[in-house]
Amino acid sequence: MALKRQTKADAAFSMSSMTDVIFLLLIFFMITSTVVHPNAIKILLPQSKQQTSAKPLTRVTIDRDLNYYVAFGNEKEQAIAFEDIEGFLQSCIDKEPEMYVALYADESIPYKELVRVLNICNENHFKLVLATRPADK
Repeated sequence: MALKRQTKADAAFSMSSMTDVIFLLLIFFMITSTVVHPNAIKILLPQSKQQTSAKPLTRVTIDRDLNYYVAFGNEKEQAIAFEDIEGFLQSCIDKEPEMYVALYADESIPYKELVRVLNICNENHFKLVLATRPADK
């Protein structure tokens, strides 16, 4: 009786090393996704001691030159005229009825510009949060 030699083709493939790699990749992407900041427009936010935990779905950004930008969800910000903001927010509320509007405004803009956006949200009963940066300690 002849002994059969085991070749590499006959060796069993172990999935444990493959699952280890998959879990490491999953952990890597979960950690790096929390570092990504969705707001790419350069603005200096006002400071606050409290940070909100609300997850806004729609962003309205006002930069120091009084340019308005809007974005829904993870979309890229797009420039918009002030007159078109209400229509944009209406279309977003049709997509997501429980949406929040996050207002990102540079700290150097006049207060009346904030009030204009606040009035739009108030008239349409949108939930609004004001984005701030943590206070320096």
